[in-house]
Amino acid sequence: MTLEGKSVFSGIAIGRISIFKKADQQVIRKKVNDPEQEIARFEEAKEKAKTQLMALYEKAMKEVGEINAAIFEVHQMMLEDPDYVDSVYHIIRSQGVNAEYAVASTGDNFAEIFAAMDDDYMRERAADVKDISNRLIEVLQGNEQGEIHTEEPVILFAEDLAPSETVQLDKSKVLSFVTHLGSTNSHTAILARTMNIPAVIGVDFPQDVDGKMGIVDGYTGKVYIDPPFSLMEEYQQKKEKDEEKKRLLLQLKGKENITLDGKKINLYANIGGVSDVAAVLANDAGGIGLFRSEFLYLESKDYPTEEEQFSAYKTVAEKMAGKEVIIRTLDIGADKQVDYFNLGKEENPAMGYRAIRICLDRPEIFKTQLRAIYRASYYGTLAIMFPMIISVDEVRQIKKMVETVKEELAKEQIPFKEVELGIMIETPAAALVSEELAKEVDFFSIGTNDLTQYTLAIDRQNQKLDNIYDPHHPAVLKLLKMVVENGHKEGCWVGICGELGADTTLTETFLKMGFDELSVSPSMILKVREKIRSIDTTK
Repeated sequence: MTLEGKSVFSGIAIGRISIFKKADQQVIRKKVNDPEQEIARFEEAKEKAKTQLMALYEKAMKEVGEINAAIFEVHQMMLEDPDYVDSVYHIIRSQGVNAEYAVASTGDNFAEIFAAMDDDYMRERAADVKDISNRLIEVLQGNEQGEIHTEEPVILFAEDLAPSETVQLDKSKVLSFVTHLGSTNSHTAILARTMNIPAVIGVDFPQDVDGKMGIVDGYTGKVYIDPPFSLMEEYQQKKEKDEEKKRLLLQLKGKENITLDGKKINLYANIGGVSDVAAVLANDAGGIGLFRSEFLYLESKDYPTEEEQFSAYKTVAEKMAGKEVIIRTLDIGADKQVDYFNLGKEENPAMGYRAIRICLDRPEIFKTQLRAIYRASYYGTLAIMFPMIISVDEVRQIKKMVETVKEELAKEQIPFKEVELGIMIETPAAALVSEELAKEVDFFSIGTNDLTQYTLAIDRQNQKLDNIYDPHHPAVLKLLKMVVENGHKEGCWVGICGELGADTTLTETFLKMGFDELSVSPSMILKVREKIRSIDTTK
């Protein structure tokens, strides 16, 4: 069987197919004949949940450090809480109901009790008790969300993948993404580029492909199910050639990003979390041009604390050993939804209540993040950039908040360093007033994904419009040139952190425009370096 879709990242993947199953948390109250059998089911689920939490704790310890991993230890302890366990037992025995219903009722009751408490720490436990209850219900229903239940890496098929779902995946077990929905600029596509694995979208697949062997051709957008031996052999040879090209690129490690005529440019990497730093270092990036800090929020069941954020930023700063790390402040909204923010439904979320608009409207969230970043600045070379800017007034409000944070830290005798402040240029408004904005900040970083969608009035998540979503459109390129010229006029350095930065058909254009920096997926660093070193900008 051959399925067809649209490629969003090239490469070849060969392996077994696994369909990503979303958890069905619908709990129905059922009468049972043997309550003691339900209690045995509950105990078995509890032990399995503890094993999962221990594995998550160990994984988090390696990837995000002890402070961020501690939550999984707390959840293990809560599973053994005598009051919680007694409540589940009591509901099963007194009402003669199924374990799922008893766990859901207990979770709701305990969450209400915690939420009503005066103490902040205890109130935060409401989300934890809901989380452990949901985990137990998933185990009882045999429906564990986001888990990949094989030892071998798999080709992951999904209807679609939300950012909050991809952050929970064990990425070491994913060979390729194949989705029915999504667009070439969706989060799944960006994640595939970061992970350097092939991805195909727009594939209409039957459910019976689960467990079958498959081939994903990220060059043509074709997916082969149960391929014959001859095709497997042909694609194994193509895969080996791909790997040979990657090995040749490794020879560029340690080389400069310099053109044949001596023009230099900084080549940085985009990351979504602490665990991506390994790929940044392995691919020899000069720094991190975009740390998508919103993934700390997407991974959390509640607002991440100052301590949790500080630990993540400090870890990245230390691992990068003095190389620059540019942290983008919270960019929640649009396709990145987080339940506990209670953002509500919007008709047009891409142009709605998101990013800096939320931060300026909810200063307590913004201030917590700024404090964490400034505290972490002491341990490396950090810079901060602010997304979705449309006016000078917004930048002045941000700078006022930054000064307040610095004054507070100084008063508390908490060490920090001065950091560069920059803004994302991703709205036509920001591009058009870039000369005025450049007087307020140290640098610009152009988010070409959003700048393209706003300039062309095309929703980049809309699959039907993929054929006319054109980041090479003359209007987009004119805006890029204008931003570079206006930035340089006022002493700002200018970079690109959107997906267009990795488009090697435009590398020469960007160099001639005068860009100072390109920030791309870690997997693209060496390919872009190869291109830079082959260009003569005088011709």
